[in-house]
Amino acid sequence: MTVASSTDGGARRTELALAGLRVLLGLMFLTVWTSNLDKGLYGASQYAALIDFYAAEGSAPGFWKEIMRGVADASWLFSKLQLAGELVLGVLLVAGLLTRIAALGAWAFLTSLWISELGVPNEWTWSLVFPAAIAFVVAWSPAARAYSLDDWLGERVPLPRWAIG
Repeated sequence: MTVASSTDGGARRTELALAGLRVLLGLMFLTVWTSNLDKGLYGASQYAALIDFYAAEGSAPGFWKEIMRGVADASWLFSKLQLAGELVLGVLLVAGLLTRIAALGAWAFLTSLWISELGVPNEWTWSLVFPAAIAFVVAWSPAARAYSLDDWLGERVPLPRWAIG
């Protein structure tokens, strides 16, 4: 196996790979959003039941279970925040708009879900670790904004680097 001799070619492959991961992460959010919507999981009572189940059956740390119970108690609010949040993160990541902020939000959200699902029956511990890791890489790599609205707008409108990557 040979290593590419062109730095530009290697940089272009890195941009393609990270932009692809950004788009796939966004599509994951959009498909989960659609699935949860179809299942009725954004309804307050269904949302509360799911969170209460995770708190009762899982092995998340005690302080985290208390946070989860508080979220379940305010399911009328948090179910709608999750509905909007998953949709917005998916759209922003696919479009590549405010890439760094969206990817950091995705990382925080996926990490919190991972903690919530620890030890829950029929949930695989590693299922959210990999998407969270991808979100972290997308947030911190400027190459992830290739082929994005951030990239296109950045040529026309000065956008803050902290927001776009």
